[in-house]
Amino acid sequence: MRCEVVAIGTELLLGQIVDTNSSWIGERLALIGIDSHFQTKVGDNAGRMEFCIRQALERSDAVICCGGLGPTQDDITREVIARVMGVELRRDPEVEQRIVDLFRARGRVMTENNRRQADIPQGGWPIKQMPGTAPGLVCPVGDRVIYALPGVPYEMREMMEGTVLPDLQKRSGGAAVIRSRVLRTWGQSESGLAEILADRIVTLDGIGNPTLAFQASGADGLKVRITAKAPDEAAAAAMLAEEETLIRGLLGDVIFGVDEETMESVVLAMLRQSGRTLAVAEGFTGGLAAARLTRIDTGMETFVGGTLGPWGGTSEDASAKGEARAAEAANRVRAEFGASVGIAAIGREPGEDVPPGLARMAVATGRDTATHSVALPGDRKQAREYAVIHLLSFLRRTLLA
Repeated sequence: MRCEVVAIGTELLLGQIVDTNSSWIGERLALIGIDSHFQTKVGDNAGRMEFCIRQALERSDAVICCGGLGPTQDDITREVIARVMGVELRRDPEVEQRIVDLFRARGRVMTENNRRQADIPQGGWPIKQMPGTAPGLVCPVGDRVIYALPGVPYEMREMMEGTVLPDLQKRSGGAAVIRSRVLRTWGQSESGLAEILADRIVTLDGIGNPTLAFQASGADGLKVRITAKAPDEAAAAAMLAEEETLIRGLLGDVIFGVDEETMESVVLAMLRQSGRTLAVAEGFTGGLAAARLTRIDTGMETFVGGTLGPWGGTSEDASAKGEARAAEAANRVRAEFGASVGIAAIGREPGEDVPPGLARMAVATGRDTATHSVALPGDRKQAREYAVIHLLSFLRRTLLA
């Protein structure tokens, strides 16, 4: 069964309100195995609203309209749905009384235009849940259905959970679930991932289930999303696990985490499991690495501290430059905090003729010190963000070696 969302409101198109309702609805549809291939935003214009709803009905079994059910002149969703159904509006006396009672209970004076919220297309019926003054609607159109929900998020969610989702499950004629698993990667471009996975993608396109998709997430890496549709949770989990094993075999240690794991949560877990602690010297990243690490390790049990630069060479080697200077910083911060591991990200020195985005990095473990340099894209803010994940990825690979 297919269901799509039509979000209504000119304020959505103008960017005055972010459409979080559609993403929430899409997530809930996936949880009950309802396919949702389209989401549309349209302003408060009757002609364009009617076009969008009719188009949605042509390609989907159900349409959820969100917004435009209030009392003002631009709240015209009821009228448009009635036009699509080819019926007139009727005023529901029970709904009208509920609106009156809600205003009375809140000690507010009700203006007459609120009564029009009780107008319902003939053949439709109000949704039982009514946390606000705008009732939701269930409106059959032949063998298809339109659900009209308020744009107020808490009102919409109560109606979705109480009526719309159970009704969709009933109409679909069978239980199913759609589940996803995200494999988080670093160190490979999107085109590189696509090339490595090309044969597998072709195979899955032929099968149709599960599916693979890429999502670029900037300084958080590239995500490979596996999505499976199955009769139940256990079957979906099995499909995801099997596909994850195949993808890991193709991508190797480019994959650093799953779902909500971040590079910092992964490296902190690795250090914790081996009983090691970490300190960081941040000449390039300006404290951003420490901020991300302490967001996970709030008690600073594994990440024990950090310092900001700049650093020169040691008294024995005042001429230390480049990666040697990064190595010195990593060893010095390790010793200063008594940590098992020290890491450093160092920028260019004053007057040094190198690109401003060049960062020198080092990982000092007490036995060895590894270094490398990386040229980072973007402005200063972007370069710092990329430097943090580069540095933590360098640490991860050193710990894996």
